[in-house]
Amino acid sequence: MLKTEVFEQLKTAMREKDVLSKGVLTLLKAGLDRAEKEKGSALTVEEEVAVVNREIKQTNQSLDSAKQAGREDLIEQEEAKLSLLKSFLPEQLGEEEIEKILSEAGVVKGMNMGDAMKIAKPLLAGKADGATMSKVVKSMI
Repeated sequence: MLKTEVFEQLKTAMREKDVLSKGVLTLLKAGLDRAEKEKGSALTVEEEVAVVNREIKQTNQSLDSAKQAGREDLIEQEEAKLSLLKSFLPEQLGEEEIEKILSEAGVVKGMNMGDAMKIAKPLLAGKADGATMSKVVKSMI
């Protein structure tokens, strides 16, 4: 499970005194623990990926803020966090693969965006980020 992998990397980061990795992994582990406690049982792979995606989204927001403020030190730090968090996601699909999956699932031109996303989200959960998914759906409808 993802939680044990995060914990193992956290122990390694602590041994190596890698402050950035330790901080990111601690936050991720806390998020996984919190989600597990709220659910009352072990998380599924999809739920674990959702927690990682939530952390990635927050880091992206921090990165955007740092870019607007012109803070090069923070930009570098947030990009390092982002790459570490993305390492816990399954391999992401490209736009062509997403389009192929969605067309096979019945997303067609003229379809409502909400209906198309209702089809796309369960199919692509963890395999593609929301922005890419939305972009492909918009181009298809």
